[in-house]
Amino acid sequence: MPTGVHIRDVRGQLFAAAERVLVRDGPHALTSRAVTTEAGCAKGVLHRHFADFDAFLAELVLDRIAAMDIQSAALRESAGTGAVADNLTDALITVFQSVAVAIVALITFRDDLRARLRQVRPAVGVPVLTEAVAMIAAYLTAERDLGRIAADDADVETLARTLIGAGHLLFADRNGPTPNAEAVRNMVTTVLAGAW
Repeated sequence: MPTGVHIRDVRGQLFAAAERVLVRDGPHALTSRAVTTEAGCAKGVLHRHFADFDAFLAELVLDRIAAMDIQSAALRESAGTGAVADNLTDALITVFQSVAVAIVALITFRDDLRARLRQVRPAVGVPVLTEAVAMIAAYLTAERDLGRIAADDADVETLARTLIGAGHLLFADRNGPTPNAEAVRNMVTTVLAGAW
């Protein structure tokens, strides 16, 4: 790209390029050169907007977490409508068919990134998955408060962790077939069997 050509939404373009590389080639292939090549810009563009590549990756993860916050609000608002299992199935498919599985692999792959993220968001667990658990737990709490799942017996934190863990296992093989909605719904109904 010639010097002096203005790029609109540089952060968004670089994040989108990083996600494409990550999903297509895996965390080991994600380098600053791969990102800028995918984005069609000079390598210096990334370093003009971020202190270093780990800072870029941390901002990428935080951007994905922010997107999950929006999904979490929508899921909580759906409490009391539709079937609980259907709402959870849709939410899990949205979480895991997105770049989230690849982001989790990236966080697991890069110790420095994990440490940097813990400075910003000191939550226990793996970023992105931790937020996904919180999203599901908030939804289950709302449904429990509405009486649509067992009010006294439902341990929503454990159910949320189990749903996210099982969902991650269903979607984790990026080279295998993507599970269909029926497989995800079967997992959801199995996990929630004792909560109705």
